[in-house]
This record gives sequence, C-alpha cells and structure tokens, in this order.
Amino acid sequence: MSEGVEALYLHVPFCVRRCRYCDFATVATHHDDARMLAYERSLERLVGQAREIGLLGRPGSAYVGGGTPTMLGAEGLPSLVSAICAAGPVDELSFEANPESLSDELLARAREAGATRVSVGVQSFDDRELRGLGRVHDALLARDRVAAAVDSGLDVSLDLMCGIPFQTLESWRSSLVQAIELGVGHVSCYPLMIEPGTPLERMCESGQLPWPSDDTEADDMEAALEVLGQAGFSRYEVASYARPGKRCAHNVRYWTGVEYLGLGAAAASMLSRASYLLLREAVPALAAPIDDAVRFRLTICSTTDELVCATSLASLSFEVEQLSEREAVAEDLMLAARMTDGLPTPLIEHARTTLGSARVDDALANLVRRGLLERGSVGSLVPTHDGWLLGNELYGALWDLASDPSQG
Repeated sequence: MSEGVEALYLHVPFCVRRCRYCDFATVATHHDDARMLAYERSLERLVGQAREIGLLGRPGSAYVGGGTPTMLGAEGLPSLVSAICAAGPVDELSFEANPESLSDELLARAREAGATRVSVGVQSFDDRELRGLGRVHDALLARDRVAAAVDSGLDVSLDLMCGIPFQTLESWRSSLVQAIELGVGHVSCYPLMIEPGTPLERMCESGQLPWPSDDTEADDMEAALEVLGQAGFSRYEVASYARPGKRCAHNVRYWTGVEYLGLGAAAASMLSRASYLLLREAVPALAAPIDDAVRFRLTICSTTDELVCATSLASLSFEVEQLSEREAVAEDLMLAARMTDGLPTPLIEHARTTLGSARVDDALANLVRRGLLERGSVGSLVPTHDGWLLGNELYGALWDLASDPSQG
C-alpha cells in the first residue's frame, strides 16, 4: 500500500524569451498570455486529484520550476503555492525566478501563501556574458532583485553558470563574490552545456560567439570551491553549495532515492511500485508493470496546450521506464556519489544483498584504489577530489553494477 510520495515538482514552461542555450521544455510568450492562468489552474486541479487518490501523502518538499514560474505573476504563483500547501504539510516550498519578473509584491504574496525558498536564475553578474547567453536581465537588475529576495525573508538560492562565452576566471570569481556579498544562503554552480540545435551552438559554430574552452571547467569549479568555501559555504552536492542549514531539501531527495511526483509539461516523476499502481488506477492508459519492476520513472509527454486543457490525471500522456531492483539500487549508488555525504553504509549493505557482495565489494574497492572514493564516517564511502573532477567515470562504474552477470 502506498503512503504517498514525499516530494512534488511542478513545471511552469513559460518564459519572456528562450535563452540561447536553452533546450528545456519552455514556451516564449508575453506577460498577458491567457494560457498561463489556464495552465496554473490546470496544475491546481492535478495536484488536488493527486491528493484525493492518496498519491500525495505528506509532500514534505515541493519545487515549482521552469521555465519561469514568476511569469505567473503576483496572483497566479501565490495561488499555485496555496494549492500545494493544501495538499499536505510542506516543510520546504521553493520556486524558481528570473530577475525581470520577480516583483516585491510577488515575493511578499508567495511567502504569505506558504513559499519558503526562492531560486533566482542569475547565471552571471557580467553584462557581456549575460548578453552572450541571451538573458533578458542585466547585472544591475539581478543584484537588485536578489537583494529584494534576501530582504523578503525567504531563503534564497542563486544559480551561476561557468564556461560562458567571454567569461574569464576573474569574471567568474567576481560573480561568486557578488553572490556572497548579496547574502544568499545557497549557490548552485553549473558548467554551460552547449546543446545541439540551440541558437548558442549555431552562433559558436558561425564565429559570432567564441566557443567556451573545456579546459576552464575544472579551474572554474575549483575556484567556486575556494571562493565559496572561504565565505562559509560547504559543497554538499557536486554543483551545490550552502551555508549551514541552507541545503535544498527537495534536491537532496532527488539524490537519495526518495520518490517524487512531477506535474506539468515534460515533468518527471520517480515512483515506487505501490505509487505507480495507485496512479495507474487514475490513468488506466499507463503500461502494466512488469513482474520485477520496483521503480518507475515517468515523463509527461503532453504539450503545454494539452496541459492547459487537462481536466484530470487521465488527460495526460506519459513515457514510462521500469527499473528492476538491481537497476534501482545501482541508480541509488550513482546518485549518492554526487553528494559529499556519499554512499551510506545501509545503502552499501542493500547493494551487497541485491547485487552480490563480492561484486559490489570488488567494484567499490577498485574505485577506492583509483582514488575516486575514500572511506568516510561509519563505513560510508565519499567522493574524493578526483571523484568530483572525474564524476562521469565514478557514476558510470556504479551504474554498471546494474547489469546482471548471469545474463552476460
């Protein structure tokens, strides 16, 4: 019997303009687009139905992402926050924001409705870098809106991006310092990914913008560790830094195997078998679970316009990936390796039982010998400095444990 998921994600796809690097599920539109109100009301209905069928038990964390959720305005976003809070007690409720749509009124009303945290997409405090990315805001507006968010009483996270065209190590360090000076409690540092088919890729290929250098990524991440560490931030995940007590609880749930429900265009869910069967009662078109599946990863395939008109969960279409227990455990090992807390002893013991003790012990010992993992507290294994820098090698070796040697 499912007790309901513990985390909720809602995707709001609307933006004033698509950034040049963006390949997310977003829709560029204007602030008075009537679809946004209809979409927000649709999300409220879907959250309400998920609660009614018992799929949302106690959603201890919720995250409204995008896109740009603050495009919903000082009426729409607080209404959505209220609907989330009505689904059950929420200890942490975050929403993403871009500076150009983050008004003082919205901040105040979102907090009154139950929001506890805002994540501001700044990316850089350098105007030339922002123009290269195609961002709508400039550095002055970013500083003003981040300061307003801090003053609002919400916990504030700030997204910064390295490996940007025109960026230097000095300008990157300057953006980090400005984030610290603004008083935020959390900073996420992401290397720019130039995705195929994006305007940024075309502009770099044509010479309109310089290609970022792959060689700078490690230097930039080292600089983030140094600058933020000296200011009292601790890295708790490969790209996430927080002051004491300011970790993002919702994101930690993604990395520690807690099931979550995602609603909205292209939103992803990770459900247990019991929760999947509960959802399938409401959405009979979902595929029947295979015998050995214990974890279900779902992605909503419905378009934004279809979401606008959705009257129930059964109105949605999904892609479903079904994972065996072997795959679920290997996935948990891989995700845990993104965290400074690393692989806890209970997870290692579960992996030994599920995947074979000799196989797991050999794989982990090999990663220790290679200098990617090291012994932590109470039997845990944590990423080393090289483990952070060579994350893909570490994660890949752990995911390889999902394969069944008897089938090879």
